[in-house]
Amino acid sequence: MATWKTLLLQDSSSPLMEQLTFFHDHTLLILVIITILVSQMLISMLFNKFTHRFLLEGQLIEMIWTILPAIILIMIALPSLRLLYILDEIYNPMITVKAIGHQWYWSYEYSDYKKLEFDSYMIPSNELKPFNFRLLDVDNRMVIPFNSQIRIIVTSTDVIHSWTIPSLGVKIDGTPGRLNQSNFNINRTGLFYGQCSEICGANHSFMPIVIESISTNF
Repeated sequence: MATWKTLLLQDSSSPLMEQLTFFHDHTLLILVIITILVSQMLISMLFNKFTHRFLLEGQLIEMIWTILPAIILIMIALPSLRLLYILDEIYNPMITVKAIGHQWYWSYEYSDYKKLEFDSYMIPSNELKPFNFRLLDVDNRMVIPFNSQIRIIVTSTDVIHSWTIPSLGVKIDGTPGRLNQSNFNINRTGLFYGQCSEICGANHSFMPIVIESISTNF
């Protein structure tokens, strides 16, 4: 969960989030190198009054600054395409959960079990226990086993919502009349917090998401 002093991404709790973090670091490294090189060239041109005669009409330098950006884009595109393929792939899920967005709460249905559905509302500030988090805790958590492949199906009954858990690397839009799906695998037990990430009305910031990951060995 993010705190007031968090500067970077949240600690990953799923293999997908680990891959997203690696891709973020990979892309950021390329951007830092480009920024340093461009800054060095700008500073050099700013304080240097001389003109490099080979830069006035140089086919070699034109070839370099045409080919080099193409290579850099390929270095970014290939890991990105691989990651997109991994994110879209649905492996044999152990449990399928349907999340339905409402103004302004979530409903959950466990498709593998009969009559297992419930609503999840944010706990009001005047009902919080000492161990609850303000604006983040809910009365009914979504409970799933850890180390299991989970398929999440998201939709909405009114306006567009977005079911998001940052530490799992999952963000799915809930659109009325459509079913969007994704999968994830939580690799540790605990509580994982998220919020609706699509502005959906006056109480948009008051529809949190809480997943409780538990062990299957009772």
